[in-house]
Amino acid sequence: MAAIIEADGLGIRFVRNRRRQLRLRELLIRRGARDGGAGDFWPLRDVSFRIEPGETVGVIGRNGTGKSTLLRLIAGVLIPDEGRIRVRGDVAPLLELSAGFSNDLTGRENLYLVGGLHGLSAGYLRRHFDEIVGFAGEQIERSIDTSVRHYSSGMKVRLGFAVIAQLPHPILLMDEVTAVGDAEFRAKCYATIERLLAEGRTLVLVSHNEKDLTRFCRRGLYLDAGRLTVDGTIDEALRAYAGRAKR
Repeated sequence: MAAIIEADGLGIRFVRNRRRQLRLRELLIRRGARDGGAGDFWPLRDVSFRIEPGETVGVIGRNGTGKSTLLRLIAGVLIPDEGRIRVRGDVAPLLELSAGFSNDLTGRENLYLVGGLHGLSAGYLRRHFDEIVGFAGEQIERSIDTSVRHYSSGMKVRLGFAVIAQLPHPILLMDEVTAVGDAEFRAKCYATIERLLAEGRTLVLVSHNEKDLTRFCRRGLYLDAGRLTVDGTIDEALRAYAGRAKR
């Protein structure tokens, strides 16, 4: 069986303003931004791995070691400078969950906007509207026809998760999404993730939460200074991370 995600000699170089790696949609959004100064660095280099369908993989490392960059390469948001990344399947990106929201639109309108951007039909969203909003919580239900400019960041995240969790895509990319929200919302997130994994989805999870990593992941990738130094069980990757932190 072909790997669902395959990286071969993967590397990306960031110029300070990062414009060269951004896809067209992000360039359009940021076209008014001023260029940064000179200087560049490699957040990831010479990274190779294969992930099989149905695997659950935790990506571990200190801040600034390329974990979130790796997820964005898998999602296709960033373009590598070296090597290649192959993804054989659609991706449900539980990353920046408020991305794509328009402050000029209501929660209801943003639900249809974000869902549509990820390929969910208007008919599907109408049929599942109450379920999505109910998952997001009572605060969202009360404010669903209010402009999201009046939403807190936590409210936007809850609504974003509720929409993205509806995607049927086989690959889940998650970046610390369960760190936001109250205990009730986190419990809903955990139950949803477990349901999706029981369906055979493939998970790549970036987290500093050891309990989340050991709960959901069997395999671990440990990144240190942009290099993949451990590819083994989740316990092996966590031990490498703990050992590096003690130095």
